[in-house]
Amino acid sequence: MDISSGDDSDISESEIEEYEDKSYKKLKDGNYKIKVSHEKYNCPFCPKKKKQDYLYKDLLQHASGVGKSSSDKRSVREKANHLALVKYLEKDLFGTVGSSSSSNAAAAVSKEEDPLSGCDHGEKTVWPWTGVVVNIPTQKLPDGRSVGGSGSKLRDELIRRGFNPIRVHPLWNFRGHSGTALVEFRKDWPGLHNALSFEKAYEADHHGKKDWFVNNGVKEGLYAWVARADDYKSSTIIGEHLRKIGDLKTISELMEEEARKQDRLVTNLNNIIETKNKHIQEMEQRCSETSKSLEALMEEKDNLSLAYNEEIKKIQVSARDHFQRIFSDHEKLKSQLESHKNDLELRGVELEKREALNESERKKLAEELEENAVQNSALQLAALEQEKADEKVMKLAEDQKRQKEELHNRIIQLEKQLDQKQALELEIEQLRGSLNVIKHMGDEDDIEVLKKVEASLKELREKEGELEDLEALNQTLIVRERKSNDELQDARKELINGLKEISSRSQIGVKRMGELDSKPFLEAMKQRYNEELAEERASEICSLWEEYLKDPDWHPFKRIKLEGGEEYQEVIDDEDEKLRDLKDQMGNEAYKSVTSAIKEINEYNPSGRYIISELWNYGEGRKATLKEGVVFLLKLWENAKRKRGMT
Repeated sequence: MDISSGDDSDISESEIEEYEDKSYKKLKDGNYKIKVSHEKYNCPFCPKKKKQDYLYKDLLQHASGVGKSSSDKRSVREKANHLALVKYLEKDLFGTVGSSSSSNAAAAVSKEEDPLSGCDHGEKTVWPWTGVVVNIPTQKLPDGRSVGGSGSKLRDELIRRGFNPIRVHPLWNFRGHSGTALVEFRKDWPGLHNALSFEKAYEADHHGKKDWFVNNGVKEGLYAWVARADDYKSSTIIGEHLRKIGDLKTISELMEEEARKQDRLVTNLNNIIETKNKHIQEMEQRCSETSKSLEALMEEKDNLSLAYNEEIKKIQVSARDHFQRIFSDHEKLKSQLESHKNDLELRGVELEKREALNESERKKLAEELEENAVQNSALQLAALEQEKADEKVMKLAEDQKRQKEELHNRIIQLEKQLDQKQALELEIEQLRGSLNVIKHMGDEDDIEVLKKVEASLKELREKEGELEDLEALNQTLIVRERKSNDELQDARKELINGLKEISSRSQIGVKRMGELDSKPFLEAMKQRYNEELAEERASEICSLWEEYLKDPDWHPFKRIKLEGGEEYQEVIDDEDEKLRDLKDQMGNEAYKSVTSAIKEINEYNPSGRYIISELWNYGEGRKATLKEGVVFLLKLWENAKRKRGMT
């Protein structure tokens, strides 16, 4: 079915897409005959054209050239029909082409896609790829200058046709628009492909370079081609502008230059890849080492956690057993106290019964004693009072002599002297009673004795006065002694505070009595754990034992009798349960540290059970005297003064 292209009055340019779809549908439904033979095809929309037999690629190129042509010779209907034919050939007919036709079509497609196919590699072409457009419509102004369409309009038209130019430069001279323009394409191979397609499209429409230079009368429409050496070297306005914007290069030269760039790029990329591979290998090695290290650390952490948990369980079990034993002992003591209380109550009942039975006998005995006392009271009382008076006189003489000899020890014997004073007062009263008895008896033979007694009383009163004076002196000495002791204690405290910063390696220094040494505990824990965990565990155990040392109910001592005497001494009880467990679990050094601390607390602060500072002689391992501390401090002061004098 053939159609004429002469009448397009029934279609406008705004309806070209709609008509293209209608033509494509008719082609798809088989309304037009396209395939002539196995490899030959015809154009159903060009019935008057002499050439009717096309190969697939030729027909595709013909339909594309007509459909995208900008020539005014082609009607809008013709362009829409040929665009529908291109769509049909590419989408529907391409898969039905025979083997040879398919290979030819594929070759044609690949040729179109490959910008270097069919090109003379030795031909010099203007680079960057540039197209030449001539016969652009212009209009003369009244002043004789010509004007024409803008380059952007032509560029947009070329872009719609699929040639993708970068920009279009209309060429102007002193007469205005020259009717020519240069089309600039991209500098890469796709840009060359667009330029060659641009040239072939105009050649297919018989508006190429050869068609332009053929002298066959007036030409209409645009003519275009790719700028080459003859255009570049021409003396026209086209040649002048081509020499300004580009250069002549062959495709071989560009390929060699690109190959060199590609080789350099490949070399650089290979170097970069090699460096990256080495870096990746190093990173993999580091990752592997890190993974192994992490695995080892995780395993060690698991082992430490397991050991720590086991140790905590042991400590908890030990503490629970210890508290259970304490509770059991407490219950036993409680039951023993109850039984002892019951025994005491029974014995009290028995004693009350015995007291009731013996009350009558006690009364009888008291009556007999009263009778005997009445009978013998006079003589016995007189003899007794006389003996006591003699004894008191002798004792007073001895006391007076001893007081003269031991006056420097009066502070210690103050209480004895007070007792002696009371005894003397008692003797005086007894002598007075004796005197009264003698007066009542009226015995003349005792007058001499009475005189002696009075003389003794007089002497006793004098001694009593001396004792009062001596008591006043003793009180004064006691006050002075207490004041001196307070001053000495204050001086010792000040000396301790001044020597606290002195290293314990000095001969005289300050020692914290009862302080627990943590080094043995740390050494014991290092044998079980790593350093960080060992410090933590040692700190926990030291804190526990410091609390034990402060406990006033814990007294791990026993009293033993010294040889050759009746005195007793307190020593560490090796059978104490806590100390025995400490020695078994932490070793002998930790045991020595705890026993040393508890000995110091028991000696220096048994009531408070807390750590106190004491002046200490490290050279001899004993408590230092105040004199030793003062002498040592003066030596330090003299050394510091000597150093300042030297500087």
